[in-house]
Amino acid sequence: MPDTNPLVRSCWNALKEVNDPEFPVNVVDMGLIYDIEESQGEVALTMTYTAVSCACMEWIQDDILKRLSQEPDVKEIKINVVWDPPWTVERLSPDARKTLKSWGVSSG
Repeated sequence: MPDTNPLVRSCWNALKEVNDPEFPVNVVDMGLIYDIEESQGEVALTMTYTAVSCACMEWIQDDILKRLSQEPDVKEIKINVVWDPPWTVERLSPDARKTLKSWGVSSG
């Protein structure tokens, strides 16, 4: 999340409040968010999902839009879903690994 843009930092922090619906891990710690850019209040988010067949894509995307729209200086949000590079367990944060382990889910 290293960024000097205060609104981008705010968005990264806000997304830590959006959990994956299947596990109590936020989308940032899951490694789903690749990048956030901002220009004049327009936020462009690049993200992926754990699988192309993820049943929760629409749900997660709606939660992201809802949460980011609460940020005071965000005027518009665009989500770009990419599949390259693909998501792998290496993208999980140490906290996410710990949580998944406590749920009995192997994270590599």
